[in-house]
Amino acid sequence: MKIFIYIAVMALVTYLIRVIPFAAVRGKIRSQYLRSVLFYVPYSVLAAMTVPAIFYCTDDPLACAVGFAVAVLLAFLRKSLITVALAAVAGVLSTEGILALLGMFS
Repeated sequence: MKIFIYIAVMALVTYLIRVIPFAAVRGKIRSQYLRSVLFYVPYSVLAAMTVPAIFYCTDDPLACAVGFAVAVLLAFLRKSLITVALAAVAGVLSTEGILALLGMFS
């Protein structure tokens, strides 16, 4: 029964987060500064959630850094999202494989 209370509370919190901005601001936002700040909010929130998760995806920070570097480089070169994601995964896997192979011989 407690799980349903938790789900209801989370649904209420999610609903309020989405409704309060609409209730607080009824007209069009005319401030160019505020509009420019609000334009970047989704990107900054996504980066704040994604970047820390990248560096804790495996036990080896070097493999995470290689995957991140590959993703940044390919994104800078304007490759497609699927290409960036697959290449980053391949970078992490190959780095971990190389490090495991080097550890096996030492």
